[in-house]
Amino acid sequence: MTEILVTALAALILLSFFVAPLARDSQSFYRGWAEGGRPPGVLTLTFSQVTTWIFARSLLTAAILGFYFGIAGGIAYAAYYLSFLTGWAIVDQLRFRHGARSIQDFMRERFGTLGTSSYNFLIALRLISEVFANLLVVGIIFGTAGSTIYLLAVCVTTLVTLAYSMIGGLRASLRTDVLQMSLFLALMVLIMFALIDLPATSVAAIGASSPLVLENGWNLLLVALLQVWSYPMHDPVMMDRGFIADRRTTRASFLHAAWISVICILGFSLLGVIAGVEAQQGEEMMAVLARLLGDTTMTLVNLALVLSAVSTLDSTFSSAAKLAVADMRIGQPTVANGRIAMALFALGGLVFLALGTDDLYAAVAVSGTASLFLAPVIFFSIWGNMAIPRWSYLTAFIAAIAGAALYYAESGGHADIIAPLTGITIKYNKLLLISATVMIIGNGAFALGAWLRRPATAKPADTA
Repeated sequence: MTEILVTALAALILLSFFVAPLARDSQSFYRGWAEGGRPPGVLTLTFSQVTTWIFARSLLTAAILGFYFGIAGGIAYAAYYLSFLTGWAIVDQLRFRHGARSIQDFMRERFGTLGTSSYNFLIALRLISEVFANLLVVGIIFGTAGSTIYLLAVCVTTLVTLAYSMIGGLRASLRTDVLQMSLFLALMVLIMFALIDLPATSVAAIGASSPLVLENGWNLLLVALLQVWSYPMHDPVMMDRGFIADRRTTRASFLHAAWISVICILGFSLLGVIAGVEAQQGEEMMAVLARLLGDTTMTLVNLALVLSAVSTLDSTFSSAAKLAVADMRIGQPTVANGRIAMALFALGGLVFLALGTDDLYAAVAVSGTASLFLAPVIFFSIWGNMAIPRWSYLTAFIAAIAGAALYYAESGGHADIIAPLTGITIKYNKLLLISATVMIIGNGAFALGAWLRRPATAKPADTA
């Protein structure tokens, strides 16, 4: 199987190099436009949106949540992909109501340096975590953590993906995304056909996999429905693609990306659901799938994971270049500076990998919780167009970062604060409580700030 994966990875990389165009100017490198200033069409933008969000970590996380929590775990994770709907509503208002050229422009106008610095901090961590998480999945597909084949797979994938990303920037990412998404959809169809033949693939078995109890994955669905409002705004890969085409193309790409992504994530989560139904005592998910599906289908599953990792990495690198050079304005917006930024983020991801955790959902939960300070920005500032004082924004930001840090400490076993205070001991119930509290504090601070800034009502003239 390893030989097949190595061959497939090499072929994918060669094809990606072949279709990746050389970026000759900043418009192509940072905005993804073709020569002559032509923006991407609906198909290109849709496929790029989907393949950059259905990354290796997402697929594996969907399957793992399905394995442990049944279909509720898959539905919960698929709910995050409703972010395409909220993401479109955010981008549409920013561009065509407020006239912003980027999120940073809007944050700078409304909240000054505080707004841009806090936002850039969050999305820089997001990008580095994406590099780390996808390299982690590639590594564990090829071998155990720390083994020679594991390290070799990580290093080779990093270097070659970085190389063709440097060639064309966002333009190369868009072109390769179409190729990679087409291949991924073909693999998904083959995997789903293999699942249909399994005895556990029945509506009754899948439905019975998640009893209607909060702890059985439904708590994760509630968390997702809280975080889906702000989650897209803290993902620079999605947001970048919202600013490069006309209004109609952008709307269509976001709407199509939503339903395609939800179907793909639910489909991949069924691997975990069925493995959970068929698992014997103490048997791990991948071992169950190997027993049920056989070598050929498992090879397809691993190919889908590797393919999605590569497709996400190139998009992450292009967004990292745009963040550092075009948005944070660390250097002149030249192609050379963008390539340097890509290399630095790749290095950051490798460092993160050496220090990071192997809990893939933890990264989603922590970053999703941290992003909750953006929810009141969306509700009150972007959609409501209200004047909000900076202390309200700072309060929401501190609450979100504190909540993310608390969940990280609790889930990693570094602290035990919530259980003695509330009696809640289940990890994801803690996450639900933290997310709800952060939302209440952030939105409460914005509501109070908006009320205090309301225009004074003129007193009626004294006619006595």
